[in-house]
Amino acid sequence: MTSMHIALTDFNICHTSARVCRSYSRRSYSCQEQQDVDGRGVAAEVSGNELRFIHLGTGERAVPYQEALEEQQRLHALRVADEIPDTVLLLEHPPVYTAGRRTRPEDRPLDGTPVVDVTRGGEITWHGPGQLIGYPIVKLAQPLDVVAYVRRIEEALIRACADFGVGTTRVEGRSGVWVLGQDLPGAVVDEDRVVNIGALTLRMGAKLGLDPRLAGPEYAPSNAGQRGDDRKLTAIGVRVARGVTMHGFALNCDPDMTWFDRIIPCGIRDAGVGSLSTELGRDVTVAEALPVVERHLRAVGLGGGAGLDDGGNQRPSEAVAV
Repeated sequence: MTSMHIALTDFNICHTSARVCRSYSRRSYSCQEQQDVDGRGVAAEVSGNELRFIHLGTGERAVPYQEALEEQQRLHALRVADEIPDTVLLLEHPPVYTAGRRTRPEDRPLDGTPVVDVTRGGEITWHGPGQLIGYPIVKLAQPLDVVAYVRRIEEALIRACADFGVGTTRVEGRSGVWVLGQDLPGAVVDEDRVVNIGALTLRMGAKLGLDPRLAGPEYAPSNAGQRGDDRKLTAIGVRVARGVTMHGFALNCDPDMTWFDRIIPCGIRDAGVGSLSTELGRDVTVAEALPVVERHLRAVGLGGGAGLDDGGNQRPSEAVAV
């Protein structure tokens, strides 16, 4: 089938045929609670609304990126076939750079550090110790609305950060979860940096541009010089194939932030990267953040169907225009 892309900062839609891929576990998970998979100590839970969480490995059991990718692919095929419920993998990776489809050569490491090219949307980022990774394998409600899905992930992580005392928000025209820079009194807005939401161009008959729903009361205005650098705490990059999601989010808890110095994270030159620990001035570990994030992911209803109750994000009635 034809690939379709949304011109959004960190995600795209790509409809392709799914293949069953062999993973390290070599067998399907059951829906039993606290199942041990292939000796790895993977904890699985099933809630009443059939959203299952699997703690795939953190700390000394951090999961290599390629192994996690193969497991995503395997579970994705099972979810497409309705053989498993919606599933969220929560884990940590050893250090790795990954590049989405829109990564520019100049944003990659200049020293030749290896980069894994992947099929998610967005651009280049880093994963590694101190970063909580979430890979939802979720069948989206019809009609498909990837913007609404990404906003649900953002909402869960905004609420999780708030539980730790860190105020975060969305920024218009960009996905992810952000801490805003301080207002600069007397600053002059650079009109060339103002995001033009809804500006459309034509390419092979398809409308492209920033979706107009990436603005509104739940989004902070784009930073056009009126405040200091915004800091991104959570990157989001997803792929949707045959109505089921892959890839997901990365929440910076207490990583070594110097890993980001070799790249232009997410291809964004006018903002920085932050973490729960740098914002709070104390260590917030992946182990501490994981149950908080899981609780809020359960609450927002990742698959769609019902609007968010109190997050200000009603599910749009239209499918994403691509």
